[in-house]
Amino acid sequence: MHDPYAHLPQVASFTVTSTDVSDGQPLPAAQMSGLLDAGGSDTSPQLSWSGFPPQTRSFAVTMYDPDAPTPSGFWHWAVHDIPASVTSLPSGAGDAEGSGLPAGAIQLPGDTGLARYVGAAPPEGHIRHRYFIVVHALDIESLGVAPGSAPAVQGFMMFTYTLARARIVPTAQR
Repeated sequence: MHDPYAHLPQVASFTVTSTDVSDGQPLPAAQMSGLLDAGGSDTSPQLSWSGFPPQTRSFAVTMYDPDAPTPSGFWHWAVHDIPASVTSLPSGAGDAEGSGLPAGAIQLPGDTGLARYVGAAPPEGHIRHRYFIVVHALDIESLGVAPGSAPAVQGFMMFTYTLARARIVPTAQR
């Protein structure tokens, strides 16, 4: 199974932790999708990060499933323009209003078309899916990616500005 970050420039890493999800472990029901009938509540996970480069000027957070049965995978969450002074997000920050996001952060529509966190929903009987929850440390305050843009545009714009990445990769299978 491929790593979606293997073909990007190698950058430094830092630490991301969560009280809701764990690396290599199944996603709890709260982080599964209710919208996509996976029995969950579409609650974005709590995240905290540290050890990022001192020249970091902003962060982006993404959740991507490279194992979705599509040629392009599936984007569940994409947020950018998180100020460098912010080093955590509470559970549920990625709701439809972005109520737990800092002022100025931009939440993009994922592959459901909704600008919010949409939880995991692997097809029943399909392989175990990996969900790359990644915090990206960027050397720019604003990516200049407009609300309504696709997460792939955010990823493209981050290409030359990424200083470091931190990730947690929980799983799900139904």
